[in-house]
Amino acid sequence: MGAEGSDFHVSLAGRAALVTGASQGLGAHFARTLAGAGAKVAVCARSVAGCKKVVAEIAASGGTARAFALDVTDPASVAAAVAGAADAFGGLDILVNNAGIATTKPLLDVSEHDWDRVVDTNLKGAFLTAQAAAKAMIAAGKGGAIVNIASIVGLRVAGQVAAYAASKAGLIQLTRAMALEWARHSIRANALCPGYVATDFNRDFFATEAGQALIRRIPTRRLGTLDDLKGPLLFLACDASAYMTGAELAVDGGHLVSSL
Repeated sequence: MGAEGSDFHVSLAGRAALVTGASQGLGAHFARTLAGAGAKVAVCARSVAGCKKVVAEIAASGGTARAFALDVTDPASVAAAVAGAADAFGGLDILVNNAGIATTKPLLDVSEHDWDRVVDTNLKGAFLTAQAAAKAMIAAGKGGAIVNIASIVGLRVAGQVAAYAASKAGLIQLTRAMALEWARHSIRANALCPGYVATDFNRDFFATEAGQALIRRIPTRRLGTLDDLKGPLLFLACDASAYMTGAELAVDGGHLVSSL
């Protein structure tokens, strides 16, 4: 079954969500998906111009969204964005920790700056944002859902992405710690682990011989699409997963179970 069978219909009406790294790519798609399900969405990223473009797209589709500047590596920026979103929407119910970067080079060539840049964004940034969001949720007394966007590379490993793999593995373990400590506050935390998904940034690579060889190693013999992530995201964000916390959900066409 292809992407045409991946729709998951759910209502998030009356709920407010914050999505990091939402000015483009997966984050923008997640923001549009949540808004399409009825949530009010805080579209957050360092690029306010990009966020405003996504907000305009959501508004044109009848949704409600606001743009906020957010650098996940800066605690003051995180605090301001979370507080701004909570004030604008009367609280915060859903956090999607999507902001992430990668560096692709052999481990012997990874500099300390390369390492810090990736880990600070992907792991420390997720911690800072989730902590601020959880405090807002606890103060409101309603609980909430945190969806950390990890990766199958956090569960297995690939060459030349050591910092990225380590940060995503750390994010999965951090998700479990959030689930353990915040369950008493009715806050659920789960990790969504995409496999290889076709985007504008990787399309050229997957058209090459090396890219095609990688696709052949995926049991379903195809890349994921953005729409393949809609159902899993909404499932983890809504009450259909109310008894689910501390889990990782792989959406990878069976890549993790491929033979060695």
